[in-house]
Amino acid sequence: MIMDQISAIGLLCSIKPNLFLKPFLQIAYQRLEVDHYLLVDKRSYEIMKTPSGQLYDKSVMETILKHEVKETGNIKRESKNYSYKEQMAARELEKELAAKQNKNVQQQLTKKQQEMLQQQLDHEQIIRDRVKKIDENAKNVFELLINIVKNTQEQFIPYLGELVAHIWPTLQSPVAFNYAKDLYLILVPIVFMNDKDTFGNVQIDDVFIQIIYVYLFICKGYAIAYLAIRLNCDPSTVKQQIDKRWLQEDLSSAVERLLQRLYENTQQAKTLNQLSIARLDYCLPLFKNIVSHSKCTNEWMTSILNICREYFSTVSTSDPDNHPSLLPRRDLIRLFLDINAVSTSVQVQNDASQMLEKLCELCCTYENDDDIQVLLENLQSSIPSVRESCILSLKKLVNQLHTSHPKLEADVARRLLIACEDLEERVKNIALELWPQTKLSVKSENVKDFFKDIVHQDMFVREPATRALPKLLETSYPQLVPFVLSDLIDIYTKNNKLPPPIVDQFGRQIQAQPVDTWEPRAGIAACLFHMASLVGNNIEDLFKFYVPTALNDRNVDVRSEMLRAATTTIDIHGRDNLTMLLQIMEDFLKEAPKTANYDSVRQNVVILMGKLAKDMDKDSTKVKNILGQLISTLNTPSQQVQAAVADCLPPLVPAIKDEAGVYVQQLLNVLLQSEDYAEKKGAAYGLAGFIKGLGILAVKQYNVLNELTDAIQDKTNAKRREGALFGLEMLTSMLGRLFEVYIVNILPHLLLCFGDNDVKVREAAEDCARAIMSKLTSHGVKIVLPGLLKGLESDLWRTKCGAVELLGAMAHCAPKQLSTCLPSIVPKLIEVLTDSHQRVQKSGTQALKQIGSVIKNPEIQAIVPVLLDALQEPTKKTQASLHTLIQTRFVHFIDAPSLALIIPVIERAFQNRSTETRKMAAQIIGNIYSLTDSKDLAPYLPNILPGLKLSLLDPVPEVRAVSAHALGSMVRAMGEEAFQEIVPWLMEHLVLESSPVDRSGAAQGLSEVIFGLGADRLEKSMKEIIERSQQIDLAAHVRDGYMMMFIYLPISFGEKFVPYVGRIIPPILKGLADETEFVRDTALKAGQRIVNSYAETAISLFVPELEQGLFDDNWRIRYSSVLLLGELLFKVSGVTGKATTESVDEDDNFGTEYGLQSITHSLGRDRRDRVLSGLYMGRSDIALTVRQSALHVWKTIISNTPRTLREILQTLFTLLLGCLASSNFDKRQIAARTLGDLVRKLGERVLPEIIPILEKGLDSPQSDQRQGVCIGLSEIMAACSRDYIIAFSNTIIPTVRRALLDPLVEVRQSAAKTFENLHSSIGTQALDDILPYLLNVMQNDTISTTTNGTERQQEDEEQEREETERDYALDALQRIMQLKSRVVLPYLVPHLIQSPVDIKALASLTLVAGDALVRHLSRIIQAVITHIAEEKDPQAKQQHMYYAEQLLAAINDPEGIQVVIRESQEFSRSSKVNIRLVTINLLLSFCKQSKSSYQEYIDDLIRIGISLFNDDNEQILNTAWDCVDVIIKDMDQLELQKRLPIVRQALRIAQSNSRERGRLSGLCIPKKGIGCILPIYKECILNGPPELRESGANGLNEAINLSDAEALKSSIMNVTGPLIRVLGERFSTDIKVAILETLSTFMGKVGVQLKPFLPQLQPTLLKGLNDPARQVRVKAGNALGLLSHIHVRIDPIFVELLNGLKMNDDSSFKETYLLALKICLAAVGSKISDDVKKQTEQSLINCQSNENDIVRQLASNCKEILLSSN
Repeated sequence: MIMDQISAIGLLCSIKPNLFLKPFLQIAYQRLEVDHYLLVDKRSYEIMKTPSGQLYDKSVMETILKHEVKETGNIKRESKNYSYKEQMAARELEKELAAKQNKNVQQQLTKKQQEMLQQQLDHEQIIRDRVKKIDENAKNVFELLINIVKNTQEQFIPYLGELVAHIWPTLQSPVAFNYAKDLYLILVPIVFMNDKDTFGNVQIDDVFIQIIYVYLFICKGYAIAYLAIRLNCDPSTVKQQIDKRWLQEDLSSAVERLLQRLYENTQQAKTLNQLSIARLDYCLPLFKNIVSHSKCTNEWMTSILNICREYFSTVSTSDPDNHPSLLPRRDLIRLFLDINAVSTSVQVQNDASQMLEKLCELCCTYENDDDIQVLLENLQSSIPSVRESCILSLKKLVNQLHTSHPKLEADVARRLLIACEDLEERVKNIALELWPQTKLSVKSENVKDFFKDIVHQDMFVREPATRALPKLLETSYPQLVPFVLSDLIDIYTKNNKLPPPIVDQFGRQIQAQPVDTWEPRAGIAACLFHMASLVGNNIEDLFKFYVPTALNDRNVDVRSEMLRAATTTIDIHGRDNLTMLLQIMEDFLKEAPKTANYDSVRQNVVILMGKLAKDMDKDSTKVKNILGQLISTLNTPSQQVQAAVADCLPPLVPAIKDEAGVYVQQLLNVLLQSEDYAEKKGAAYGLAGFIKGLGILAVKQYNVLNELTDAIQDKTNAKRREGALFGLEMLTSMLGRLFEVYIVNILPHLLLCFGDNDVKVREAAEDCARAIMSKLTSHGVKIVLPGLLKGLESDLWRTKCGAVELLGAMAHCAPKQLSTCLPSIVPKLIEVLTDSHQRVQKSGTQALKQIGSVIKNPEIQAIVPVLLDALQEPTKKTQASLHTLIQTRFVHFIDAPSLALIIPVIERAFQNRSTETRKMAAQIIGNIYSLTDSKDLAPYLPNILPGLKLSLLDPVPEVRAVSAHALGSMVRAMGEEAFQEIVPWLMEHLVLESSPVDRSGAAQGLSEVIFGLGADRLEKSMKEIIERSQQIDLAAHVRDGYMMMFIYLPISFGEKFVPYVGRIIPPILKGLADETEFVRDTALKAGQRIVNSYAETAISLFVPELEQGLFDDNWRIRYSSVLLLGELLFKVSGVTGKATTESVDEDDNFGTEYGLQSITHSLGRDRRDRVLSGLYMGRSDIALTVRQSALHVWKTIISNTPRTLREILQTLFTLLLGCLASSNFDKRQIAARTLGDLVRKLGERVLPEIIPILEKGLDSPQSDQRQGVCIGLSEIMAACSRDYIIAFSNTIIPTVRRALLDPLVEVRQSAAKTFENLHSSIGTQALDDILPYLLNVMQNDTISTTTNGTERQQEDEEQEREETERDYALDALQRIMQLKSRVVLPYLVPHLIQSPVDIKALASLTLVAGDALVRHLSRIIQAVITHIAEEKDPQAKQQHMYYAEQLLAAINDPEGIQVVIRESQEFSRSSKVNIRLVTINLLLSFCKQSKSSYQEYIDDLIRIGISLFNDDNEQILNTAWDCVDVIIKDMDQLELQKRLPIVRQALRIAQSNSRERGRLSGLCIPKKGIGCILPIYKECILNGPPELRESGANGLNEAINLSDAEALKSSIMNVTGPLIRVLGERFSTDIKVAILETLSTFMGKVGVQLKPFLPQLQPTLLKGLNDPARQVRVKAGNALGLLSHIHVRIDPIFVELLNGLKMNDDSSFKETYLLALKICLAAVGSKISDDVKKQTEQSLINCQSNENDIVRQLASNCKEILLSSN
């Protein structure tokens, strides 16, 4: 029946979920008896499972069996013969033997045992019936819920969170565990496997892939469910009820792994827009149990926060599945607050707080009272960060607090007012800021609600409440003060009653004495203290409460607090109520019982009376009585009472000023002589009170200090020394800075007391030192500290010990002085720890412990021993102490003493070699700065910064990262002013050339520093960073340093850096194209950082820049853009991109549709198409690295290339045309290749679509686009089959024609390439259809037929246009020739050499024809020379010559040059002058322009040139001479020497063919002469080998003979100089003869032109007359004769000859001298002077008598000539 009802309900919910689902769920929740389920323990549940009538608890059966009736009938009395013990042992043995013999026989129970068994069975049956009833209820309720869930499926999702919240506690119950577990698991398919969430719009056709998806999602959901159950439930229950396969993995490993996978899956689902809040609802129990787990780590909590952050990012009011109202707000609030409370990391706490604030923002209008209540409850947390998080969250809801939650208005107002008095300053400030914004107020009827906070057990709630209520009363409800006081007193009375102990009937105490809960009473006391100023009219009732009730509280702390409240009240209102208050106190002292129970009240009353006495008449006897009572009260053994009395004395002392000396002396006597500790202490308090009342001069007036000093120095009496120290302690405490002047004199004595033999004296010395130090001013510290530090340098160990202990006592200085002195003290104390004396070491340890004892931070106070160990044994204990510090969760403010112990440990850690140690040190120092006062930290900066700087430059990246974060925290806490040097230091290391590690560390540090300084500093810095990072003129390491900033700034600023993302992408891309490798690496890391950090939040900012980078002119930028886009796409699609994509086929794909769907969702369809198009084009990039990277990315993310190409085809074509139209050649090539690849991928069927687009592109006014069309056509033809190209040839060929005549050179070049591809595809058809067209354009001449001006102008314009087209056509042919010369040239040459020959075209084509030209060159040259020779028009002829020269200059291959020379030889022999003239002119031009090409044919060229030296045409002669000159003048020495035979031979041939004998016209040209060939002769004569020198001289002689005097004028110096030079050196006879012969010939030709050389020629020739060789002497004599013809003064010549004749006795020499004299006399004999004639005659006469016949004959001949000349 019930199951039918459940099924019916499920059916109704499935039919009309909107109508029935919620009501039936509420009914089910009402019937869910969670409290009853939890009452069932495991034992009761097992009893229920045990069948009825069967005993579950077997241990009870054992007890029953042991319970036997005592059979003592046969047992005899105890006697000497019979032992009772032995008889019972025998009886037991008999039973055991009987049991063994009858073991199979069931033991019979006695009647008593049967009754006991039945009783146990009845008890278990009652439990069974009760549990079965609960089980039946649970079964029905859970069956109902399961039925509803199964029937509604997706419609149930909005209610899932509520269901999980209701069923989760039931998992703790054994009776409901299985039902709740099954229900929780049933939710898995609904949450993780509905169609929308699983596949979205992704089409998965493969059944196998679908199975994989289903399996993965199910595994993830069940893993979450089972892990949550494991964490939530009892391990034994889990072990019994859950499949062991889910329990195999260690719990910690399972949590860590699942959180990581869950985060990754959440990110993937987010990219597909498939996240729903239902999943978060389902995971929340897991998260809560992870956080509450004892082994929960900060990393786990960070993962949970990251997952929640992903869900929050999808929340939108427009999305029904992710509407803010569906968020499980209350559970999330508790989760974030639990994380804040549990985490030991400040960062995690901040993240949790931020997430809670974000939650409140999202749910600002959907929160309910329960959500607010959770925040209000946690405002009472003892953890400041939790309270701060709650108050910040309430701030986000400020607009709702006043209007949307009327029921909570009173609670909110009360909690906020209390928060305004919070003990944590940050919480207090936020609350004070928030309170006026809420516009709330506390109503009068709600004032009493503060009482429950005032009596709260937790001080963090109680203390602020005690301040908040009085302030509220003072500002708003002063009229309620009496009622509040009355209520407080009533509450105190109730809480002051201690229940009597519970006793039995005999009066014995059967329970422990109840613990006294004193905290509520302490709260009331504190509240009364803060209300002291408000109780004026109620003071009588209040003091009747104080006396005797409150001041007699059984708790000391409460009594002290009450006394403080009472004294404060008297201070404010005592003067106005003096009589009444005094009466109350006097009455009490009279009437109070004289028992010990009232001693504390009497003492406190006396103190109050002392407070009242200050307002009484000083002459009144009551004052003296009160003073006496106060002095007597000093003996009370209570420090609080004594201190209070001492505080009352100063105002009363003037009343007994005359008797003050007596009192002072009396107190000194007690102080120094009493044996009782309390009396001595009281006397010290009293003495200090009296001195304070009398004034500081009383110290000297009553000789107090001297007496105390004497007592301290009394070595015989320890009591006196102790008393004196008590007195000094109290004087210091009471007088404060007034007593500071005496401290310097006291310190030496105090130092000695630290080493006193008496323990009590040493303790008193410590207390005294503590008091002294606590009262020191800054000036006092400056006075005291140097002396103490100097004491450490003493050689006496006792002095050292005293100084150390006093330094330790300085830990009790005031906080301001403490922060000043501790940085100086602690290092010295640390040094003392290594002292040689053990007592000094112990003192140092004790002093450090003293510093540790005044630490107010409870977290550090707990680890003081660990810190002290680290200071004492730094090498062993430093790392352990750092671990402890890191694991400590700091909640409270870190004070100066804490820093004094922590900082030295950190300083030493920075000096440690261990990477982990330095890392921990940096981490700790970074955390400390957020928890302490910057003023306290300032003194430690100089010691910390060096180590931190060193860590910032550490080779280990983690150490650098932590150090940088620490530096940023320090700057954020203390401001830039405290770090004046750090920014310049970072900037210096940022651009350091030596180490990239230093630059990286500096960049990290600078990023964190900028973050610490705030967003304004970032804005100022970014401009410089961006500029410097891309400033080319800076050194590479400088750019690298600034580029590193782009890596670390996003880490530091997080989402705050988003506005700068778009601005830094261009410099990053520019850096990726840098010439320096390490700059490129840094830029790549920066780009990857941007992609990984902002792939979701700022994708629209940097993707356009990366997209633009795909089409950049620089291949490095394209490469880097591909890499970064790949990183982005991998991240978005959820793949790693690290797997290899190498395969046989480049079209193998490894992507998934899921990934592509993710990319589409993230980028949008348009941008996705552009990005994929850019990547596809990158596959065809001209740079190999770009191609490889683009192919890898494409294959990784694309699952089907053809299908994807069809999707992006339109976008791809748009980009292709844009790139084909680019001015950048690389882009056009990439686009063209892509186009061809596209045709190959998609097939030739796309041609009908592509060709018209390209054809239309030629009409574009943009020349780049027209060029792109040509490149595209080329690639298409390369990719298509011949048949397809032929089919479209009618369209392609006209397109190519047009492109070949395009005005832009680049277009024509591309069109030529297209023609090449076209010819390769369709063959000669391309030649037949295109080349004639181009030739026709070239040869099209317009003949003018009009004379009209306008028509003439039009014709001129038309002619100019045609001329331009001819140039375009010629250029096109030229470019075609570059590519297809072997095919095109045979076609073109016959056309071009027909008359009229188009020499211009031929010249242009020759430039690009290559080696194919040789076969046609002979015909071309013949046609060109003939055409030029026949040309009549001089202007046209000149133009033809210009192009012909270009034609010949273009020929540089050996075969071509050989043809040129051969043809030149033929034409040079032509009978036609014009042909010879054209030939030699062209040859001259060829030689000038092709010097390096004709070296092998120089001999032939020289022969051709010299052969024309006998021509009759003057032009030909000059041109031939120039041609030879051009050939010879640039030859080197060896070349010149080798050409001598060729020149001599050519000259002989030319002479033989000349019409004039002895003369060669080419050498007789004025001003030229033999100059063209002279370098050869000159080189041979001067530098050649002997045989070549002779040949050179002879050749020169031949050339001179063929020239004439006029022509030789230009060569006189070049000829004469070398000849004279050679004659002056030692050469062979043949050479000298040849030289002298040449010189004689030359003198004979030029004659008097040699006059400038007479000074050199005369001695040279005379020297030749003395040569051993007769031939030389004869030639020299002949030359001397020629020389005498041109000599002006001939007498010296004859004198020299006569002297030589006289000096040489050798007849052969006399013979040659006489021969020379004969020649000279014959030449100029008539011109010599008479004296010379006489000398000559005399010499000849002497020679006539010579023995040699020839000499005599020659002498006679000379004499005859001489006589005839007279």
